[in-house]
Amino acid sequence: MLDFIIILLGCQLAGEALSKAFDLPLPGPVIGMGLLFIGLVIKGGIPEGLQRTAQGLLDHLSLLFVPAGVGVLVHLSVISKEWLPISVSLVLSTVLTIAVTACLMVWLSKAFGHDLPEPSPKSPKKPRGKGS
Repeated sequence: MLDFIIILLGCQLAGEALSKAFDLPLPGPVIGMGLLFIGLVIKGGIPEGLQRTAQGLLDHLSLLFVPAGVGVLVHLSVISKEWLPISVSLVLSTVLTIAVTACLMVWLSKAFGHDLPEPSPKSPKKPRGKGS
């Protein structure tokens, strides 16, 4: 298990190094994830040990949100002063993300020749009379 954690952290470190060395606009962990993906494609699959290690990390993912929650509490005064721009940006970014994802799904479906499922027609509502 330790060897696979070293591989995961090594990919992240390599991504950070590339990001800093070439002043790339992408975060190092994203580049590291791409490096890991390339390595797995070359290998031809995910080794069982890496699968178990990644699942173990995912099982405890909620622990990684503790520092973010503490940060929110520490800066609560700033958040309370700037609640409107924060709320607007959260709502707009969420709507934009959903719209872009939907457009991308439609475009990719057409590009690869997959038909999107038609929405099922709603069944007409039966009139409710007395005694129903």
